Amino acid sequence: MNGFAAVAEAPHFTVQKAPHSTASSASAAASSSMPQGQTMPLSFLKCGESASVLKVRGGGELHHHLENLGFVEGARVKVVGGIGGDLIVDVKGAQVALGRNAAQRIVTVPAA
Repeated sequence: MNGFAAVAEAPHFTVQKAPHSTASSASAAASSSMPQGQTMPLSFLKCGESASVLKVRGGGELHHHLENLGFVEGARVKVVGGIGGDLIVDVKGAQVALGRNAAQRIVTVPAA
């Protein structure tokens, strides 16, 4: 490829030269900014599965509320129960009930 990688900056994209890049620009950007493993919403985890929070999507009151509950980057979470898409999640030593819409905003990666 051309040795350039797209770098996300809110609300637009800029282009920066990737140092010593021999891989494609998409893989170079992904390897530098994303942890290894597939990202998925918290709502996709099954009971008993653990993950780490990558980010909380969106903004506003719900975003702020989820961060106050402990859903911040790097926090380890474990789904301990759920019914009809709603989840009970262990985060930072507390069990929190989340609706499906809130759980879909929390992006996770598999726990190491």
